Amino acid sequence: MGSTTVLVLPEEKSVMGLLSNIVADFRLTQSDLPRIHRQLFYDGEDRRRNLERFGILMFFATLIAAYGVIGDSTATVIGAMLIAPLMTPVLAIAVAVVTGDMHRATFSLLVVVGGVLGAILLAFCIGISFRSGIIGIDTNSQILSRVSPRLVDLGAALGAGAIGAFASSREDIADTLPGAAIAIALVPPLSVVGLLLSQGAWAEAWGAMMLFLTNFFAILLAGSLVFVLLGLSAASVGNLSGHARRRAFEWIALGTLLVALPLAATSFHAVTGARNRDRATTVVNEWLESSNFELVSVSVGADDISVAIKGEGVPPPVAQLIDIIRAQTQEELSVSLEILPVQRRQVDLPAIDQQDQ
Repeated sequence: MGSTTVLVLPEEKSVMGLLSNIVADFRLTQSDLPRIHRQLFYDGEDRRRNLERFGILMFFATLIAAYGVIGDSTATVIGAMLIAPLMTPVLAIAVAVVTGDMHRATFSLLVVVGGVLGAILLAFCIGISFRSGIIGIDTNSQILSRVSPRLVDLGAALGAGAIGAFASSREDIADTLPGAAIAIALVPPLSVVGLLLSQGAWAEAWGAMMLFLTNFFAILLAGSLVFVLLGLSAASVGNLSGHARRRAFEWIALGTLLVALPLAATSFHAVTGARNRDRATTVVNEWLESSNFELVSVSVGADDISVAIKGEGVPPPVAQLIDIIRAQTQEELSVSLEILPVQRRQVDLPAIDQQDQ
C-alpha cells in the first residue's frame, strides 16, 4: 500500500496579529517616561534654557524659511524645516493628552501659540520690507504649493506625525526625526502666512494657515494614537485625568474634522478642474484639426475655461467649440477664446566667408 504524505503549512498570521506583535515589541514602560519627558517637555530646572533655545531656533528657522520662500528656493526652505523646533511642543501636547496631564498640555500649547505668532510676525516684518510685486504670489512655487492644501496633505501629515511620535519614543530610531520634520513642514506655511499678509493677500494667507492647521492637528491626532498604541497611558505613574483626556481627544478629533472639510472641497475642485482641462484640451485639438491653428494653452477656472490658440487665417466656428466643451464637461461653463497672431520675419544671415573675415 502506498503512503500519503501530508504537508502542513504554518498558519498565516493575520494583520492584527502582526500589529499586536509590533506594538508588544516597542511597548513603552515606566523607564521610558523620564527620557520622553526630558525630550519633549519644557519644564524643570532647564525650562528657561529650553525656552530660550526654542525661541532662537524659531527665529532663525522663520528667517531662513521666509527668505527661502521669497527666493523660491526649495533647498533653503528644507534647511529651515530641519532646524525648526515647533514639532517638539506639538508632540508634547500629544504625550500630555495621552497621560492626562492637562497642565503640561496647556503649557505646551502656549509654547506652540507663541511660536506661531512669533513666526507670522517675523515673516510679516520681512515681507513689508519688499515692495509690492517683488514677492511673486502668482508665480512663486513655494507660495503656490502652500496656499491650496488638499486631502493628500492631510494624509501625508498624518503619516509624518505618526512616525514623528514613534521616533520620539525610541532612542534607536531618533535619526528619523529630521525626515519627519521635513515631511510635516510646520514653519514654512507660517512664513508664507506672514509674507502674504504683508502683501495684502488675505485669501492666500488663509490658505497657508489652513495648511499649518492641517499639519498641527494631524500631528496631534496621529501622535496621540501612536502613543496610546505603544501603551504610554498604561506606563504613566501619574494620576490620569480621564475626563479631561477624553475631552482633549474630542477637541483634537473635531479640529481634524474641521480642517478636513475644506481640504475635501479643495481636492474636489482640483480633480474637477483637471478633468475639465483634459477634456477641453482634447476637444480643442480635435476642433483645430482641419485648420491652420494650434493650441497654446487651456486654463480652467471655477466656472469658465480660457483657450488660447495661434495661427493664420480664419479659425473654425467658435460656437461649435463652446457647444462641444459644454457637452463634454456637462457644465454650463463660459468659454473665452484668445487668438494669438503669428509673426514671421525673414532674417538674412551673413555669408560664411564674411563671418570668417
